[in-house]
Amino acid sequence: MDTPLPLQGIRVLEFCNVAAGPYCGMLLADMGADLVKIEHPGGGDTLRAWPPINNGYSENFASLNRNKRSVTLDLKSPAGQAQARALAAEADVLLENNRPGVMQRLGLDYASLKAINPRLLYCSISAYGQSGPRAAEGGFDLTIQAMGGVMSVTGEADGAPVKCGVPLADFAAGLYAAFSIAASLRQVQQTGQGAHIDVPMLGTTLAIAALQTSEYFGSGKDPAKLGSAHPRNAPYQAFRCRDGYFAMAAGNDALWRSVCQVVQRPELLNDERFQSTTLRARNQAALRDLLETVFVTQDAAHWLRCFQEAGVPSAPINTYSQVLADPQVAHMQWVQEITLPGDHVTRTFTSPIKINGQGLPVRRNPPALGEHNAEILPETQA
Repeated sequence: MDTPLPLQGIRVLEFCNVAAGPYCGMLLADMGADLVKIEHPGGGDTLRAWPPINNGYSENFASLNRNKRSVTLDLKSPAGQAQARALAAEADVLLENNRPGVMQRLGLDYASLKAINPRLLYCSISAYGQSGPRAAEGGFDLTIQAMGGVMSVTGEADGAPVKCGVPLADFAAGLYAAFSIAASLRQVQQTGQGAHIDVPMLGTTLAIAALQTSEYFGSGKDPAKLGSAHPRNAPYQAFRCRDGYFAMAAGNDALWRSVCQVVQRPELLNDERFQSTTLRARNQAALRDLLETVFVTQDAAHWLRCFQEAGVPSAPINTYSQVLADPQVAHMQWVQEITLPGDHVTRTFTSPIKINGQGLPVRRNPPALGEHNAEILPETQA
């Protein structure tokens, strides 16, 4: 970029594994932070072992660890703990996603590090938070989706419980953590005092379910599974057509009128079941059946073209290979080549954010385990 990145000059230490914490760290690194990832010398972040593996390097790991430097420390040894404290003494942010109590046993908890670095922002991501009856429990994306209600509203009405295919509990926590850190850095600048940020995955998963929790608070009833449909909008779901399915969302009366024009069924505008958004949602099963009797006469491409011309939001049900090949993705330059350790060249999805028309650069390829020991650890010997 022509201008400095927003977090340039901010040093972040990452004591994290797998997804939520590393994703947060990558977001900060994409914005310019100097991200130092602390890993165990015996194998590092467990995500390093996840396939697909190319030339001995995990592409899953690469997707969450660009723009970082890797240092190996044995945190169970006094020497490793001393080096970690020395790094923390000069850091702006420490990010960790261990169970509550782990960092305290290592002498790397917030209270201990605040004593040597009062400006330190210390962010803890955990399953349930740093206190409370469930604080000692661990959690993964699946269990948080189950606990947090996501699985109760995902899937078909008569189907078995299923999780969202994208690990939204992990990444929601990472996003909340990154936002909280970036916002709190301003307060540190103003007051000179750091803080301990507690990011519970259960809480962030409930927070992004605002429409579902408000439905319960307002009605006293649990939201139900609706497949791809919407509880308050219709037509607004995936529809069957001659060669499969497509998605279409007519979320207001004007768009509903356009749908009726496209399917050449003007009489539906006078059907008392479909006179408002609320009524269409209430009678959406009947509405779906009526529309699909028309949709099954043509392929998805036909209907997508018709709805696009009518200004009605619609989309194909893409696979990832299809969406990554979409011309909009190419125009935004979101997919870029990166080189993994061992000189294997692959592709990755980079930051989707642009600042003044410029994307955030990949400044560093994903690191080998301990790749930056020689350039970082000598700092702790002074």
